[in-house]
Amino acid sequence: MLRIVSMMWAIAGTVFAGSAIIAVLAVPSLASHAMSYIPYAAIGGFICALPVAFIVAAQLNRVKAR
Repeated sequence: MLRIVSMMWAIAGTVFAGSAIIAVLAVPSLASHAMSYIPYAAIGGFICALPVAFIVAAQLNRVKAR
């Protein structure tokens, strides 16, 4: 299951980090300090994607077991 989690985390982490970066760039009050907020947004996106990866991997593992 760890292999599935790592693959899902790579995909979900990229999506979440990209969404967080776009949110930083889209909000004018955050965009003025974008260079300092973008790394935090990317790291936060990858961290938030870890539980999602576990949930998706568990669902895929359950479907695979049937």
